[in-house]
Amino acid sequence: MSRTPEDVNKLTESTYKNVMEQFNPSLRNLVNLGKSYDKAVTAMTFAGKAYFDALAKIGENAAISPVSREMGVVLMEISEVHKKVQLELEESCMETISSRQTDIQRFIAEGFKEALLEEKRRFCFLVDKHCAFTYQLTAFHDKTKEMLTVKLPSWQDKCTDATRVPDTVISMIEGLRTPMSVIPESSPTLKHSDRTNSGSIVPPPAPSLKAHTSPLASMFSQDVPKNPISSEQYSDQDSLDGNGLSRSTSVSSGMDVVKKTRVQTIFPHTAGNNETLLSFDDGDIITLLIQEERDGWLYGELEHTGQRGWFPSSYCQAYNDPVIANSQSVTDPEQPEEDEEEPVLLPPPDYNDSSRDRPIKPSTPSPQNTASLPNGHSVPPFLGGGNPFATVKLRPTMTNDRSAPNI
Repeated sequence: MSRTPEDVNKLTESTYKNVMEQFNPSLRNLVNLGKSYDKAVTAMTFAGKAYFDALAKIGENAAISPVSREMGVVLMEISEVHKKVQLELEESCMETISSRQTDIQRFIAEGFKEALLEEKRRFCFLVDKHCAFTYQLTAFHDKTKEMLTVKLPSWQDKCTDATRVPDTVISMIEGLRTPMSVIPESSPTLKHSDRTNSGSIVPPPAPSLKAHTSPLASMFSQDVPKNPISSEQYSDQDSLDGNGLSRSTSVSSGMDVVKKTRVQTIFPHTAGNNETLLSFDDGDIITLLIQEERDGWLYGELEHTGQRGWFPSSYCQAYNDPVIANSQSVTDPEQPEEDEEEPVLLPPPDYNDSSRDRPIKPSTPSPQNTASLPNGHSVPPFLGGGNPFATVKLRPTMTNDRSAPNI
């Protein structure tokens, strides 16, 4: 049964672990015991040699006496025999130690050789794997080189002429250069055309929140609700902001110039992160693309940038061209000049109780602040060029602190 590489690896690791944890300590203990035995044998040899030397001296002393001469000779012979036996034991022991030492040296050399070969096999395995990886990487780069060699000429051909424009873009530019044809129509038809054009434009959806009021108007509360701007009012404003011709002249000639309503901003507005809103500064001119007001929002195009988006209707007023205003003043000499805008009247300070009893008169809109059109329709003050705060009713305030001055 063939073993998997994982099993062989585990078996090899267990074998090396057994050698390192059991065989090596036992071998080290055996070496220590051999050293102890060597020391003991050496000590016994010295002790036996001293013993037999002493026995030989006793035999020599006995040989001097005439009675115990024979006993002395026997003792001396016993000492000589034991010396010979001791010498033979020492010689055999030295031979055994030499042979064992040779075997140990041979075992050490073979073990060292096996260790070196194992180390070399491990490094060869690592080098072989890296060589295989390098070969695969080289093959990948060769394949990439072939692909890039095929694609590179076409890529270079596309970037040789940086001034070349695609035909579709050229046709689009030519279409933008071609002026839009204007079909003159009579005034009633013009009103219907404006409604149709406004309905054809598909703007982004209006913001779900109510439009912001102007920064100054938000300081007060208005009693008169804001009238929505109808398409008829914008159509009448179109006829008023035309090319200066009177209505009778337009009808008699049967010609009228198509012109969209333009408004002028009176406060700056920032769209922020909302792409459907329009950002502008104070005094910018906006062309209305949709005449209807939706929850306080108007949709138009900023003239100097061409950006389109929704913006609050309270941030703008109707724009009167100076040339058109001069022509209207020439054609209508009997029209009285408009008075200057009345300043906003602020209530007196209510520091004491006497000011609380004073009745507050509601402010009425001034005729100078309401712009009227020739057809009788009126435009709210913020589009008529009048005072936008004429219909504002101020709320009385009171202070209960003790820091009020005594008047």
